[in-house]
Amino acid sequence: MKKYLFTSESVTEGHPDKVSDRISDSILDALIAKDPNSRVALETSCTTDFVLLMGEVTSKAAEEIDYEKIAREAILDIGYDGSCEGFNGNTCTVEVRVGKQSPNIAQGVDSSVENKEDGKDRFDLIGAGDQGMVFGFACTETEELMPMPISLAHKLTRKLTELRKNKTLKYLRPDGKAQVTVVYEDGKPVGVDAVVVSTQHCDCVTTEQLRKDIKEYVIDAVIPKELITDNTKIFINPTGKFVIGGPHGDSGLTGRKIIVDTYGGYCPHGGGAFSGKDPTKVDRSAAYMARYACKNIVAAGLAQKCQIEVAYAIGVAHPVSIQVDTFGTGTISDEDISKIIYKVFDFRPLAIIENLHLREPIFTKTTNYGHFGKDYLPWEKCDKVEEIKKAIEEL
Repeated sequence: MKKYLFTSESVTEGHPDKVSDRISDSILDALIAKDPNSRVALETSCTTDFVLLMGEVTSKAAEEIDYEKIAREAILDIGYDGSCEGFNGNTCTVEVRVGKQSPNIAQGVDSSVENKEDGKDRFDLIGAGDQGMVFGFACTETEELMPMPISLAHKLTRKLTELRKNKTLKYLRPDGKAQVTVVYEDGKPVGVDAVVVSTQHCDCVTTEQLRKDIKEYVIDAVIPKELITDNTKIFINPTGKFVIGGPHGDSGLTGRKIIVDTYGGYCPHGGGAFSGKDPTKVDRSAAYMARYACKNIVAAGLAQKCQIEVAYAIGVAHPVSIQVDTFGTGTISDEDISKIIYKVFDFRPLAIIENLHLREPIFTKTTNYGHFGKDYLPWEKCDKVEEIKKAIEEL
């Protein structure tokens, strides 16, 4: 039996990069709520008492949106309200540098190559907003069909935030991260080798007390007992104090936590980040569709692991390629699974947008603790299982 270790990390919503993601997605939601056809590519950068909003927005609601107000509300909701030195949503400077989408990009999205040539299929109406490739993945390691390392890491950071916001541990502050190393034997998770939790805190608590509390209230509450062994290593704030954090401790930027957002490094990541982008950007919407397809393939019992790569050309509706890999776990060939995916799932941008309801303001729900594995998101539904099973019979 082959034995190996795999590690994934997660960060809390107060991590500086996640502050930036949250602001970008909050503005995206505000625009889509007023104009579902908004084109948005918004980046946010933040540092000590300063936020910069930059990017391109083409929307009927562009003049109605108060970018600065939305940014401040997002920062305050995260918890940077004056309790942390160096970053305060009430008083920080917010600078807005937002223009319109380039007409060179818009012409490919407004009408796809297929629509210009034929124009018979309405799902060919718009093309991909950029070239690029995306990956989808699902596996049977957890109930939500996600890899175990990233699933456990997200649960740890969620617990940190829960304990901070419900004031069980009043000294906690918004910034933090967790890392979990899982032991695999013969491709299956059998235990946890290491857990690392680092959390920002006020100066009023000793390192000893913090470590005791985090072990009891976070790690023991999240990691299943059967996965902990005598050899499991636990590190809690290993450097000691973590008082200076958030954008005051380190600058943040939208799209810099792409591995946290997806599968924790368990499968490849495409060329683009997610937050701040409207659904015509296939590096976001097609990644959601790829997860949707993989999850339904695994839920239908066709594989224990399924990975899909989907690639696009700018301005073209149909993907240039779809590649399937079940890592030898498929009950039928990868070639046949690929045929089923082509039959059941439509990867053209407009089809993705309509099938996954991406013209709705749901994107701030994705910002933190991963874009996958949350059962309330439309691409997490296993509602294509019966259709997949029927497609098998028709092969």
